[in-house]
Amino acid sequence: MARYSAAEIETKWQQAWDKAGIFTARRDQGKPKYYVLEMFPYPSGRIHMGHVRNYTMGDVIARYKIATGHNVLHPMGWDAFGMPAENAAMAIGGHPKDWTYGNIADMRAQMKPLGLSIDWSREFATCDPEYYGQQQALFLDMLDAGLVYRKNAVVNWDPVDMTVLANEQVIDGKGWRSGAEVERRELTQWFFHIADYAEDLLEALDGLDNWPAKVRLMQENWIGKSRGLQMAFDLSAPADGFEQIEVYTTRPDTLAGASFIALSTDHPLARALEDGNPELAAFSAECRKGGTTEEALEKAEKRGFNTGLTVRHPLYEGQELPVWVANFVLMDYGTGAIFGVPAHDQRDLDFARKYDLPVIDTFVALDDDTRVENAAFVPPKTEKVRWIDQPAGVDVATGQEAIDATIDWAEQQGLGKGVTNYRLRDWGLSRQRYWGCPIPVVHCPDCGAVPEKKENLPVRLPDDVCFDKPGNPLDRHPTWALADCPACGKPARRETDTMDTFVDSSWYFARFTSPHAATPTDEEDAAYWMNVDQYIGGIEHAILHLLYSRFFARAMHQTGHLPASAIEPFDALFTQGMVTHEIYQTRDEQGRPVYHLPEDVQDGKLADGTEVEIIHSAKMSKSKKNVVDPVHIIDAYGADTARWFVLSDSPPERDVEWTASGAEATHKYLARVWALSEKIAAMPEGAGKGDDALLRDMHRAIFDVTQGIESFGFNAAIARLYAFTNVLAKSDAGKAAKRQAVMVLAQLMSPMTPHLSEAIWHAQGGDGLVAIAPWPKADESMLIDDSVTMPIQINGKRRAEISVPRDMDRAEVEKLALEVEAVQKALAGTAPKKVIVVPGRIVNVVV
Repeated sequence: MARYSAAEIETKWQQAWDKAGIFTARRDQGKPKYYVLEMFPYPSGRIHMGHVRNYTMGDVIARYKIATGHNVLHPMGWDAFGMPAENAAMAIGGHPKDWTYGNIADMRAQMKPLGLSIDWSREFATCDPEYYGQQQALFLDMLDAGLVYRKNAVVNWDPVDMTVLANEQVIDGKGWRSGAEVERRELTQWFFHIADYAEDLLEALDGLDNWPAKVRLMQENWIGKSRGLQMAFDLSAPADGFEQIEVYTTRPDTLAGASFIALSTDHPLARALEDGNPELAAFSAECRKGGTTEEALEKAEKRGFNTGLTVRHPLYEGQELPVWVANFVLMDYGTGAIFGVPAHDQRDLDFARKYDLPVIDTFVALDDDTRVENAAFVPPKTEKVRWIDQPAGVDVATGQEAIDATIDWAEQQGLGKGVTNYRLRDWGLSRQRYWGCPIPVVHCPDCGAVPEKKENLPVRLPDDVCFDKPGNPLDRHPTWALADCPACGKPARRETDTMDTFVDSSWYFARFTSPHAATPTDEEDAAYWMNVDQYIGGIEHAILHLLYSRFFARAMHQTGHLPASAIEPFDALFTQGMVTHEIYQTRDEQGRPVYHLPEDVQDGKLADGTEVEIIHSAKMSKSKKNVVDPVHIIDAYGADTARWFVLSDSPPERDVEWTASGAEATHKYLARVWALSEKIAAMPEGAGKGDDALLRDMHRAIFDVTQGIESFGFNAAIARLYAFTNVLAKSDAGKAAKRQAVMVLAQLMSPMTPHLSEAIWHAQGGDGLVAIAPWPKADESMLIDDSVTMPIQINGKRRAEISVPRDMDRAEVEKLALEVEAVQKALAGTAPKKVIVVPGRIVNVVV
């Protein structure tokens, strides 16, 4: 092959890898194992350059580990359940299964030309009955172990999609897909006991040294451990059987500034008061249409309803605080009731200003005992301050010192007790939709909720469903839900809720170790392959997916499906940046943006000469038409070009902007490397005067590229390969040295450009496949230069430098230094007063 033809090279070597089966993973106790995994994709129908970057990073690591003698597991699967398939079925007709499996086939066909070192024999989709049947078995084991339970709970309800939404799926009070105003309903739901693991999940973060610090912090904040005071405010008069209101606060040191009590609309007292108060009932019903996340509550307008009740202030005799029902108090954190301190909480201040409630500065200077009424918002102070009415002589700073002191004082006074709380709530897994894993429970009129027998798994989804109406088709199916009670045999009804799709992705990494086992995992396979040595995925999954997976690993160990060593399933985590692209837009007559495809823009203009506005480094979005299809790039330039470019332009944790010019430049470089290899192959045999210099740079390149790959510095490794290519192209070494150098170049490039590297390796007569050739090792003796450059200082100022053999005698170095023109000029024919030579470092001349 005279010229570089990516299409010819890539098809040939992918077939060679498949024939040799080199990426099929099997247990081998004679090698160290290495499990590399990228977060598996949702089968939306098309891959994009973000996929290419993510999977190429994992592939570089996998191929490098194969070359360094590891037994590598590098699998691929599909996170295939979820609402998009149902929405597609409703929008275009057909069945979610057909839509999903059709997309999987399309995406697999798009991915395979990338030449990824994936063991495709382990492929599965979470919608495969073989997979979700084992998930149902896990559920039953967790139910038996007390890790799953059922209770009534207030949930986010989408009245259009007619399903429960997680807090994260409620955006500005609306369903993330339907856009409908979300309601809060009380439903009977299934839950995982993840909150019981809060402290364990929190403490274990300290041991995840190979996770990004920002991810550990995000999980820490999500778990949200806090120590606060739980105390009771006595109602001035009993109401509906209530004599007190229990409050939990993380800032008890602000108690003196309390000006009101606020209840959640779902607080038992608020619910009780609704029965006799239609206005309150209407207010609460309206509030329940909003989101339940802290973020949603922060953004929402602060609204309240004065119940007319009051409580006694625990610090000030005769002072009472009004009791309100407010839309910004969460029922599922603390007790569902707060005391408001407007001077030190922005949310409380907004509420107080709206309803003309007092704003009292809680903290005063040590020489001032005056409580400030109607103060402005006062952020917590850092200087020494005193809380009004705290025990005489106790001076504390704000922050945790003041909180702890106040809790101690309140316990001594019998006002309350110190309590540790977590923001992490139990995981509600029930979803009212069809395209998900059926919950394997049967509801019997006599026996209640009864687990299905394992021999009856999987509980398969029916195929004959229709989506002509909103809601869960399983509820409308004439026969699917009909079942015999597993306990008593009487007619009963199946659970029609399916599992949250986060369940599907919370254990798939374990299933990959034995994807065809008749149990969720195989004991020997799990013990051999777990943990995942390197996990790669987007920062958007830093909280829920990773937290749920950590919980599931613990639950799977508790139920006998994973060893104790795997309760933290991911040893190392890397979160990659996005691939961005320019957005090209014009404006319509109303000034609204009109987006244009990259291929329709040439030199900043459309075909008719219209200039376009260019927005740089924007996240790829189909709606903005700035998506680059990898298939087009592979057809035009080859997979190696796409792989090299997405790794070369910026550090992998940062975004990289795709440009046509960058892709073209990459392709030209790869063609140059191929041409260089061809030129070397055609050289006459023999040595050259530059052999030693070339081989020294070759060993430095081996060292630098190895360091780059091992530290995820792929762009730095590629930069070093560019430099080494230039050295090789300019070298006057002979064929033997150049052949050795270009074969090493092929090996060093092979994790990034595996197809071209195979072609070069083969053309130079390399043995077997470069993909399984041992990784080259740098000769440490070749990393040390024989010569060293030494600066020359004259009277303390650097004036010149000399290059001398590293082991040159001190006297010889001095002699050469004194012959340098700058030194001769400074001496002006006189002898130096002193010459100090520090071998290998510096020469000091005093004149």
